[in-house]
Order: sequence, then C-alpha cells, then structure tokens
Amino acid sequence: MDIFTRLTDDTLWIYTAIIGSLIGAAFLAYFKDTKAGLWCYGKLDNFLDYLVDRWGLTWFEQPADAWRKKYPHVTKKIDELEARLAKLEGIKDGRRNKNS
Repeated sequence: MDIFTRLTDDTLWIYTAIIGSLIGAAFLAYFKDTKAGLWCYGKLDNFLDYLVDRWGLTWFEQPADAWRKKYPHVTKKIDELEARLAKLEGIKDGRRNKNS
C-alpha cells in the first residue's frame, strides 16, 4: 500500500498537467471566436509584426503562401481556375494571331 501511495503522489503532477492542458485547449477553442479573442489575436499579430520590422526577428514572419496550407480546397480550386483561364487566354491569343 505504501508503494501505491508513493507512486500516485510522485505522478500527480502528470495528471494535473494533462487536465490543465485540456482545460486550456478548450478555453482557447472557445475564446478564439469571441470579440475579445479576435482583438487579442490582432494585437499579438501586430506585436509580432513590430518585432519582425524593428528587430529583424524573421522566425516570427509568416510565409506569403501560408494560406495555401491552411485552405487546401480553396488552393486547389484557385489553381484549377487559373489553369483554365490560362488555357482560354492561350486559345484567344492563338485566334487573334491567325486573324491578324
């Protein structure tokens, strides 16, 4: 019985860390869509942009094509539309050259 008590006392921090992480994640999932959450995320984004501009901390910089990874379905549709448009413009340019 003493071994069981010592084992649970020594690992209590693990359980509290897991439970605290779950509660924190649930709060952030709720908070991100509120007005206060959007305001806080906007302020954080502005602060990180300031650090990038003022001090050159480039690891805070977001890549220009980050939206492509976040929205793969939109990316696929845009790429399809651009390819279709390029094909149509190629056909029109070809017809213009023949008629000229």
